[in-house]
Amino acid sequence: MYSTGRKKKRKWPIVLLVLFGISAAVLGAGYYVLANYTIKNVYVEGNIHYTQEEIQEIVMDGPLGNNSLYLSLKYKKKGIEDVPFVDVMDVSILAPDTIKITVYEKALAGYVAYMDSYMYFDKDGYVVESSNIRTEGVPQITGLQFSYCTLGQKLPVEREDIFSSIMELTKLLTKYKLSPDRIYFRDYTEITLYFADVRVALGEGSNLEEKLMVLPTFLENLEGKKGVLRMENYNRDTKTTVFERDEPEKTE
Repeated sequence: MYSTGRKKKRKWPIVLLVLFGISAAVLGAGYYVLANYTIKNVYVEGNIHYTQEEIQEIVMDGPLGNNSLYLSLKYKKKGIEDVPFVDVMDVSILAPDTIKITVYEKALAGYVAYMDSYMYFDKDGYVVESSNIRTEGVPQITGLQFSYCTLGQKLPVEREDIFSSIMELTKLLTKYKLSPDRIYFRDYTEITLYFADVRVALGEGSNLEEKLMVLPTFLENLEGKKGVLRMENYNRDTKTTVFERDEPEKTE
């Protein structure tokens, strides 16, 4: 019995040595990560609503916010709940001291003005953000009739198929680098684009891409003028357009 007890006591120094070795290895690895994965260079892509500096401030906030390895694990295609307009952000390591932040923003079809706020909705008509800041590149939609507007719910309009039409139009406007001040839908069918003092009547949406493809050239020629560019009957064969000037205001 005495001999067995002595053997058990002799195990303690070995256990302590093992624990010391593990602790030293963990501390060494931690020191290596902190020393070699400190961020010096940051690249940001996919951001529209926020500047690179704003994205960096959001991602690199808090303890270990300057550590590339930590951030790559924290933001591995992570959904973002508290940043308006952003769906997912991903951090990848290009080098131990260099990261790339990829921003995946929410797909916005347009926005409506409601009670001093801009209510942004997606392709299905769901209001995904409410803001008092107008976002460049997202068109204002007018002409839709609704009595209330609630964040997270679909806009209660009479014709829900209007949202797919808006999304199609928005994509084409982006494709041809057109940024109207607002888009007006009359009776949910007839489309009018507003560019400063020029209104572009597109009709009910037929031959829409053909019309928008040539619209930038027309707008260049109409710069400084006031009136309506009628493109309701335009197509690649007839190419029929009429510009109706606004009558000058009478002064007494």
